Amino acid sequence: MRILIAAAGSRGDVAPYTGLGVELRRAGYDVVLAATDTFAPLVREAGLEFRSLPADTRGRGGGTGRRELMRTAAAFITELGQGFADAVDEGTDLLLLSTTTAPLGWHLTEATGTPSIGVYLQPTAPTGDFPPVVTGSRSLGRLANRAAGRFALRMADRVYTQATAQLRQRLALPAASPAEVRRRQDRANWPILHGFSTALVPRPSDWRSGLKVVGNWWPHHDATQRLPAEHENFLGAGPPPVFIGFGSMASGDGERLSEIAVRALRRARLRGVLQAGSAGLAADGDDVLTLGDVPHALLFPRLAAVVHHAGAGTTAAALRAGVPAVTVPVTADQPFWATRLAALGAATDPIPFRSLTAERLADSLDRVVRQQAHHRAAASAGKHLAAENGAGQTLKTIQQMTDG
Repeated sequence: MRILIAAAGSRGDVAPYTGLGVELRRAGYDVVLAATDTFAPLVREAGLEFRSLPADTRGRGGGTGRRELMRTAAAFITELGQGFADAVDEGTDLLLLSTTTAPLGWHLTEATGTPSIGVYLQPTAPTGDFPPVVTGSRSLGRLANRAAGRFALRMADRVYTQATAQLRQRLALPAASPAEVRRRQDRANWPILHGFSTALVPRPSDWRSGLKVVGNWWPHHDATQRLPAEHENFLGAGPPPVFIGFGSMASGDGERLSEIAVRALRRARLRGVLQAGSAGLAADGDDVLTLGDVPHALLFPRLAAVVHHAGAGTTAAALRAGVPAVTVPVTADQPFWATRLAALGAATDPIPFRSLTAERLADSLDRVVRQQAHHRAAASAGKHLAAENGAGQTLKTIQQMTDG
């Protein structure tokens, strides 16, 4: 049986599916991961077949305002949709669709009859339990949360309007708006598996039955991989350091962020590890190490705390390691995850990216490293995550669907 996983966006939107794909392959499935060309090495390093999706996330404006985000997203999705059908060949037996690719993949399912399952990294269905993840972190009350959730879906539908029209025309399907197709999927109780932990987001009781929270899918890394000697030497040369990194966020802010990071670490009397990331963080010194791309699973358990942008993947990785965090959310769903971490007690209150200073960061680091309550909360959440098996639950759903 041939399974195609389609994912698009930043590294955090793609990397978790490498681990899921490897687990499905171990179970005997032929697995292809379709993503933009940037992630071809990531996919192939996991031993999975790579399929190219059009579009590129690199070089798209760095604005974080909602209008800028909407324009950037619409341009990306339109480009993505132009060649999306080419990624699915006649030999595909099952489509696994991410949050970003599902509104395109639905039309392929309609045109070809290939069954599909949603594999989402964020909760998108309206609920009274919390507001939509992309509009803020403060609850508006149950009725208003649901209303805001419906509004957020309508805004997302607008992003897909042009891509949907072009794709349906190419597939010789009758015209249908993104909202119309989405409502059909809801009425059919289309299955969506959510790859995050119930420690952060318990499954809302007002969701339809086809929506499940299964636990995280973890990025694949070689089980024999070890940290470079330089990293090991630094880790062994003193007390556990603090990690500071912003992943694919904050491009162009490297000099300012590096200065803030070093000043904060020294003010708090802590050693630090800076991850360059898209921002290009870098610093030299006996108490600071700069590194590139390193698997979180190898590094995070060795740390005193993690300072990060609160992307879904990094948030989960810090919890998995049982390490407390200081979050500096930049945009999109990051304020949501940052607030969830703080509510668990596994992080300090978020520092909005635009409000970040060395003094604020140092104060938060002092609290998160030296107050045992944060460490206990993170350790407890880590045990919760260890008991979940997102890939196993996904495999079980696929087997039930295909055997039935």
